[in-house]
Amino acid sequence: MGKKKKKKGGGGGPSGQEWLTTYSDMVTLVLCFFAIMFNPDEVTPSTVSQISVSFLARGMGAQAGGNTLSIGRLAEMGNNILSLPSTDKGKSLGTALKKAVSLFTPEIKSKKISVTSDERGIIISLASDAFFEPASAVINIESTRDILLRLGALLNSPEVAGRKFRVEGHTDTTPIDPAGPWESNWELSTARSIAVLKYMLGVGVEEKRFQVAGFADTAPVSSDDTPEGRANNRRVDVIILDDAHL
Repeated sequence: MGKKKKKKGGGGGPSGQEWLTTYSDMVTLVLCFFAIMFNPDEVTPSTVSQISVSFLARGMGAQAGGNTLSIGRLAEMGNNILSLPSTDKGKSLGTALKKAVSLFTPEIKSKKISVTSDERGIIISLASDAFFEPASAVINIESTRDILLRLGALLNSPEVAGRKFRVEGHTDTTPIDPAGPWESNWELSTARSIAVLKYMLGVGVEEKRFQVAGFADTAPVSSDDTPEGRANNRRVDVIILDDAHL
């Protein structure tokens, strides 16, 4: 008795594997997303927007699934948004933050300077006790010249080209000596911020890029109940402003 021949599969139907192409695209995008988010120092709002636009442009939106292989209006919109100058500015803040930390590493360790960031932008805080004598708005140039020159170089660097800066003076809650040159901490904090501004102008940073303010003791970063806290509050903040806070 002869063996029965097995029937060959019917011709031409789909293999059922087409979904793997879209699935692999999605996995790749998710992997790229977490790779970018791994270093929080470089993640800015504009970076998150870029990622969102990239998902949409590749068909990952709620109403555009399965279009990863086609180029349409969403992709064109994503490319247009990513090419805007404001996006380029947003990307540079992460680089500028890393550069600031690198420039002032010795001073950060010695607590003469702190470098942080928030919704306003990059904040470079100069400890008043290192830069000024008590109740004085005259900069200790001999001991801080090198630091201020590096700060000026940062503000003139390509990483912050086109950005605005705000110089904010701050004091603790200790009352002003009535016999001293200042009527209140308002005048002292403002005079200290102006002193830093003038030095930055002297090293070639454009005047039109600056804003200046004095906050006295109204914006503390630490409790004034301890000497260390009061020292933290006595500071001049040089802020590299984000686009939303110009």
